[in-house]
Amino acid sequence: MKNSITYTSTLPAEVAETLAEYSRKLRLPKNKIIEDALTSYLENLKREEYARSFRRAAQDEEMQELAEQGLADYLKMTE
Repeated sequence: MKNSITYTSTLPAEVAETLAEYSRKLRLPKNKIIEDALTSYLENLKREEYARSFRRAAQDEEMQELAEQGLADYLKMTE
């Protein structure tokens, strides 16, 4: 099973130049910088998606009732 795939894309010249500059400065291959940046970006998207789902749940009356009921049960258990 292959752990990586070849992906071809184009970048604006300015981005490619900045990437090459940081590749030299950091002594890292460009593909490693791109991989790290993309991984970080995708993790941020997942976090934002997760936060959005909580904001939606906070507006849902049924979810609020369930949370309050769960809190009341928890308080009874701690007494």
